[in-house]
Amino acid sequence: MKYRKKPIVIEAFQMTPERRADNADWPQWLHQAWNKPWEEAGSVCCADYPNSKGTDKLQIKTLEGVMTVEWNDWIILGVKGELYPCKPDIFAATYEAVA
Repeated sequence: MKYRKKPIVIEAFQMTPERRADNADWPQWLHQAWNKPWEEAGSVCCADYPNSKGTDKLQIKTLEGVMTVEWNDWIILGVKGELYPCKPDIFAATYEAVA
């Protein structure tokens, strides 16, 4: 059998070194995840905590484990509020911008 992904609308934010160093344009949901306790699924933390200088990569605590956000990865806010990273090529093949 073949299946097609249901059309859903998600929110996403592409993480770059510049956006990591200056979080002024982070979406509200990413700020909220940053402020969650690290023990909680859906939290975001710097990879070099507590020695971060604001230039290290981010990590997302998911129900499946800790996932590292590489530079230029997209952070996706899923339909149930979950966060996860997505490689740029997979993101481009899977998603398109909506108005």
